[in-house]
Amino acid sequence: MKKINLASHHPIIDLQGHVIFANNGNVVCCYKVSLPEVYSLSEKDYEDLHSLWFQALKTLPVGTVVHRQDHYQKTHYDAQNLPQDSFLARATYRYFKGREALQHQSYLYITLPYNKALNASKYTNPFRKVSKGIYKKPSQQVQAFITAVEDAISYINNSRK
Repeated sequence: MKKINLASHHPIIDLQGHVIFANNGNVVCCYKVSLPEVYSLSEKDYEDLHSLWFQALKTLPVGTVVHRQDHYQKTHYDAQNLPQDSFLARATYRYFKGREALQHQSYLYITLPYNKALNASKYTNPFRKVSKGIYKKPSQQVQAFITAVEDAISYINNSRK
């Protein structure tokens, strides 16, 4: 069996800000997302948030892949920011100090696949060398994609939600 030297085969060619250029020709825009707590929204607020995301993402080019990843990490609650000026506040501080908690972070990945197909073949090597001609300076199509993604993200950021 032939061994692959992973140091000489990089799956990511270039990083420019929040944009990743992969060695298979895909272009990925990455963002960290701050969402409201799970049960903190009313039904109308949830529908408004859904329609906001729908309006923003429907402007993306055809063939765009949107992926949201939720990352949960078990941590201990940091009670240093809780006030301690009254009996009840001190009791609350002692109760929550050092308790286990889940820290939640969401990430949004918006991908423009090369040749409009993510899985052209079931058996592909992600560590293969970059074929000539895939990676060049960002083309007009890639620049239009990045502009469309930035417009969608600014539409979401400028909303009241």
